[in-house]
Amino acid sequence: MNGEPFVLGGGEVGALLVHGFTSTPFEVRFLGERLAAAGITTVGPLLPGHGTTVADLGRTAWPMWAAAVEAELDRLRERCRRVVVAGVSLGALLALELASRRGADIAGVCALAAPLWLTGLGAEVARWTAPGAPLACVRTVPKLGGSDVADPEVERANPAYRAIPTRALAELVAVMRAADAALPAIPVPVLALHGAQDHTAPVGGSERIVARVPRGRMQLFPRSYHLLAADVERADVADAVIRFIEEL
Repeated sequence: MNGEPFVLGGGEVGALLVHGFTSTPFEVRFLGERLAAAGITTVGPLLPGHGTTVADLGRTAWPMWAAAVEAELDRLRERCRRVVVAGVSLGALLALELASRRGADIAGVCALAAPLWLTGLGAEVARWTAPGAPLACVRTVPKLGGSDVADPEVERANPAYRAIPTRALAELVAVMRAADAALPAIPVPVLALHGAQDHTAPVGGSERIVARVPRGRMQLFPRSYHLLAADVERADVADAVIRFIEEL
């Protein structure tokens, strides 16, 4: 697997899979292949500023990410009679925000490892490097510890950035706020999936999602870290997404 965007399958039901912050479609490729094998047309785009250089990511703002996802939705709707949007981390936030505006065009949302807030070192870095903060002049910070994934082979193969531009981190915080505010306006079913061992996005984020959306449910995966769709329980995650789509 690599970080290139993909289009798989060819059924009447479509799934738009959105990767996470600093990452690529690599982290949703396994899920895409499993959905395609189940007869679902699956699209995994590359978000602006991702898959090139860290500097490119630092020049993007979250409305650019949201617009790219919406454009992919429109293209997929031309091919499929029903479309589900699923995302990991940042991708989950973008899927939720999109569903609040385009619920009539989306059958359901799968939010995987959605981070509605940051904790620990990530929260401190975001606070101290935000515009106007004491360390706002810092342009990038290293991604300590690499990817938050339990599977060592996935960690080695993942082409995600190894550093985070602080300007983009501020944009991630802005998406968190926008997605959280949008939750009550989402008219479609939402399935929130989360790894119980996630070190990046608190499980409480998914709990908040299902508490605030009109039609939500949640499933935990006991052995998985943050990159839920690519981690050690990825087959079980894919099965859960397929069941959700089939039940819509």
